Amino acid sequence: MYSNILVPIALDNEDDRTAQALDIAKSLSAEGATITLLHVVEAMPSYAISYISADILSATRKGIETELARLAAEIGANSVVISGHSGRSILDYAEEQGSDLIVIASHRPGMQTLLLGSTATHVVRHANCSVHVLR
Repeated sequence: MYSNILVPIALDNEDDRTAQALDIAKSLSAEGATITLLHVVEAMPSYAISYISADILSATRKGIETELARLAAEIGANSVVISGHSGRSILDYAEEQGSDLIVIASHRPGMQTLLLGSTATHVVRHANCSVHVLR
């Protein structure tokens, strides 16, 4: 059983995968464990950011924070939204917080994933703690 579990959440249309990841985190947690839901906001390319107003960016981030907090409240977890590169930011956060398990969902690999890699692959390769990958 684990006492400090990190669950990176990609807020896309895969609600069942999110629910599965949360169920896994709860089932692998020790009594009194801390579960943290983490969402990483990737930096937008400079050529695109000039077309989006600061108000829209702020409202989008607030929406992400609200949704993540709602998911966290359902299971008694913490929620955190940070900015950066997904794979590296997840690893850095897990290291800083002393996470002993990362529960991460992975997409089925396609050609792009094989060429560029995925966030889950990066986390598995470089994590200093246990990683449970949901496929």
